[in-house]
Amino acid sequence: MTTSLSAKTKAASSPRPLARGKDAKFAPRQLLFFLGCLAPLSKLILMPAQLAAEAKNDLWLSALISFAVETAAVFAAVLLAKRRLSFFELLERAFGRAAAYFGCMLLALFLLLAAYIPLFEQKLMVQSIFYDTLPSDLLFAPFFLLSVYFCLKPLGSFGRVFDLLGPLAALAFLFLVLFSAGEADFAALAPVGAAGAGGILKDVLNTAAWFFDGALVLALLGKIEYQRGLAWKAAAVHGVGGGAVLLFLALFYGIFQDIAPVQFFAFAKTAKYFPAIDLLGRIDYIFLYALALCMLFASLFPLLGAAELCKQSFGESKPRCLLYALLLNGAMAGVSTALGFAFPAAERFLTRTLFWLFPLFGALLPALLLLTARRRA
Repeated sequence: MTTSLSAKTKAASSPRPLARGKDAKFAPRQLLFFLGCLAPLSKLILMPAQLAAEAKNDLWLSALISFAVETAAVFAAVLLAKRRLSFFELLERAFGRAAAYFGCMLLALFLLLAAYIPLFEQKLMVQSIFYDTLPSDLLFAPFFLLSVYFCLKPLGSFGRVFDLLGPLAALAFLFLVLFSAGEADFAALAPVGAAGAGGILKDVLNTAAWFFDGALVLALLGKIEYQRGLAWKAAAVHGVGGGAVLLFLALFYGIFQDIAPVQFFAFAKTAKYFPAIDLLGRIDYIFLYALALCMLFASLFPLLGAAELCKQSFGESKPRCLLYALLLNGAMAGVSTALGFAFPAAERFLTRTLFWLFPLFGALLPALLLLTARRRA
């Protein structure tokens, strides 16, 4: 009787259980689409120019190091899903309830911070390339409405979007690569190592803000339908996505070479030199619009991950979910307005001063949690 009463008291004080049902889980296929087709897209907008600034023709070596670390972090994070525990439950079992609340809120704040660059890249890219005559705040306001909508839904329901956007992203990227390949001079990538170890490693640190997929997977814990070998498949697919980005970086530098550091929104520029465009017009815009759509949903994910961590910690009743959605998106919208013309300074602050946060949460945290879980197994 005492044991039963204690169990009921403990259950009553626990966060509300996570949603169950058809929208509660990420299918392995959806996770792989995200890691292989959508997550790499966030690295195509401003990162190529950043890499070319220090590493020059060795930009692909800097990206290779970063992708290797990120892929290992993704492997560790997906392997944690084998325990079928949420991030909150994992921390609670290992370190106690207070540490679980603290850890969830810390990771949620990190994801909110990490959402800044992908969101503003998308905003600037859409404004500069597609709608350069409209006010940017008005143009991007629907993003926050879409984000609030998905924050109110179970996170697993967002996975169904990847079934559609994953193949679309792969197809659009393939055509842009085919359009660009004939104009690239790959001899510009030689000699390998010309930038020196200092330049290559400096760019690894300067672009760390684009490599936090391991932290995104941590927010999915408890929602992934883990199957045997999924961690290896996730690492392999993420590696393939990274390889596609490396290929694009080679094309990018082969086309622009010495002026590559000032070629922002690179993925929208490399295909315009395709000879058939002179006859057919900017047919590459078909694929650019497709990639922009995919990038939009990819940039939603950090905010949705932060909302999911709030749900794990404090419950997910409809009023609470609405509160999380309004607080998170309101904060980001406020930053969007306040820093509307200060993105370069804010980006430098994140990539030069707070760069250490991204490997800490994106790579080190999944590895430490995996080691802790194995010791307590």
